[in-house]
Amino acid sequence: MKLPPRPRRVLTRLTRDTSFLALGAPLHLFIGFLLFMIFGLVWEIIEGHDASVPVVLGFAVVLTVFSVPALTAAQRWRFRQLLGIDIRPPGWRRPQRQFGYHCLLGTLLGGLEALLLSLLLSGLAAATVYVWIWGVPWTWRADHPGYTTQAFYVTLAGLAALAAVPALAAALVRLETRLGPELLGPDPSADLVRRVADLTESRAGAVDAADAERRRIERDLHDGAQQRLVSLALNLGLAKATLTDLPPEVREVIDTAHREAKEAIEELSSLVRGLHPAVLDELGLDAALSGLAARAPLPVRLRVDLPPDLPQRATPAVEAVAYFVVSEALTNIAKHAPQATRADVTVTRLGGILRVVIADDGMGGADPSKGSGLTGLAQRVRSVDGTFRMSSPVGGPTMMSVELPCPM
Repeated sequence: MKLPPRPRRVLTRLTRDTSFLALGAPLHLFIGFLLFMIFGLVWEIIEGHDASVPVVLGFAVVLTVFSVPALTAAQRWRFRQLLGIDIRPPGWRRPQRQFGYHCLLGTLLGGLEALLLSLLLSGLAAATVYVWIWGVPWTWRADHPGYTTQAFYVTLAGLAALAAVPALAAALVRLETRLGPELLGPDPSADLVRRVADLTESRAGAVDAADAERRRIERDLHDGAQQRLVSLALNLGLAKATLTDLPPEVREVIDTAHREAKEAIEELSSLVRGLHPAVLDELGLDAALSGLAARAPLPVRLRVDLPPDLPQRATPAVEAVAYFVVSEALTNIAKHAPQATRADVTVTRLGGILRVVIADDGMGGADPSKGSGLTGLAQRVRSVDGTFRMSSPVGGPTMMSVELPCPM
């Protein structure tokens, strides 16, 4: 006979839960039995009844210690095979978690599992009491004329017990699935540390990959499109210089094309520098920032202080972030602080920190929470675990401070 879907699901879940609990009861109670024996042996030593008790006690203690990892492996197998929960090996960094589970919590769980299994067996026996009665001699039934009424009440009690078993088993399984993986697996703090390390490494890889992609685009533009535009501008310049007998209309077209080609070269050069300046790789941060200061639309006082006893070059990702922080800051000063008459850029290396400070004498009022450019700049600084601070009171001055990590 095929059961309806809902009773079939209940029966399947009950079978899984009772199998899980039935396998867990002896595993949990084994340590409880050893602890009971150890306490009894200790009491025997206190009473001084047998001189061989200390040897047996030592054996029991050693057996308890060495059974803990075996029981942990068995419990992990039980969770994996019956519930599909994979608990990673805990290792031996914090063995007290395993001992606490098996010696304290495991004994309590084993007692609850034994009680639940006893309730299940008692319920089955009570629900089928009429079958058991018909198995006894007929003389017993003749001597107990009221047995049918008593059997009816026993059957009701058995059915009530069987009805309560699925919910109790599910609750006990939920309790074990909440406690078991936490205590039998690795230390949550160690797992969190490993997760943070993995995320930090993956983020660093993403930052390096993005920086490498910008370098590739810069190289392709510099060696491809920019060279073609330079060749076009040269050819147009030669045409303008050599073809002097052309009609004025043609010469005007050539002049316009030559001028637009040079403007395109300049715009493409700015784009290439914005992606990743080649001078940053070739000559370092000092030379790249000097070029930015020279091209700035307002006077810039640049000071780069890199102690000679420390490595002169930071990592490419950190140098790129420092360069773009200065570039974006000078662009924002020229765009949003036209009243500023100068800007100061200071780059210092303090041990494992590269500190970049940009200040101007404008009217202030810049708010990082309202400007998408400043928000993106702060996010770029945080991508390499840096810190971004900005002070811009109304009336000025404005100061941006960035600290970037530089491993020694």
